[in-house]
Amino acid sequence: MRFYIFFNGLTLAALGVAAMFLLPRPQSLEFLEGALKLGGGIVICGIFSIRMQWHGVIGAGILALLGAARGLGNVPGLLKFMAGDRSHGTAPLLEVGVTLICILLLLKIIRTLSQERVRRMLEREE
Repeated sequence: MRFYIFFNGLTLAALGVAAMFLLPRPQSLEFLEGALKLGGGIVICGIFSIRMQWHGVIGAGILALLGAARGLGNVPGLLKFMAGDRSHGTAPLLEVGVTLICILLLLKIIRTLSQERVRRMLEREE
């Protein structure tokens, strides 16, 4: 699970760096800032999970939930992009990438926490 958290955090940061080359200057700096904050926060949760596993995993899940919720607000921009409005460049595609990464991380964390809950319940029964 830790590898998945680190990988997703670094992927989000890499999307921010890619935005520097794909978007106009002011827009790319804003995207880079957001991607580094979200990706860096997830990497910090991964580092935290080394010492206290479940605290770091739950923290990464909360950040993934926030990133996914923020990304779902960008769906109208994606629809405009698909309809042919290219006024924002490739930003809607990058935002969808961030959203998908956050949703996949969130689903993986929910599955891991559910498995741990079942494991602890079965452990109590024995």
